[in-house]
Amino acid sequence: MNSLTRGYWCECWTQDPTTTEAPVLRASFDAYSAPQASRWVAIALHTISPALDADASKQVWTWLYEERTETVQALIRSEPCTLTITQAGTRITWTIRPVFFLPLAHRRDTELPFCAGSFDPHHAD
Repeated sequence: MNSLTRGYWCECWTQDPTTTEAPVLRASFDAYSAPQASRWVAIALHTISPALDADASKQVWTWLYEERTETVQALIRSEPCTLTITQAGTRITWTIRPVFFLPLAHRRDTELPFCAGSFDPHHAD
């Protein structure tokens, strides 16, 4: 059996804070280094930044240029990190958590095993 691999589980969730609806998982990513995990968030932020209002844009650029290094350092210390912005009534939250990855018997490179499509995140009631 293969040993456990240290890494980071990254997620992006959205929610309308004016309703009681549960957040919706929009994307997830398995990173194998702290810089790779923060880069995943940074790419998303660079992608959406032209569409953001002034407040959200300022928050994004502050994280990218002033707080991203702090995020990487916290991840190296095994501390989870979260970044949340609100844009036009939508709260967008990126989370990065240190994890141990279990080896998957049927995984080859970036190809996910056949069971990956049946993942359904559970929400607290």
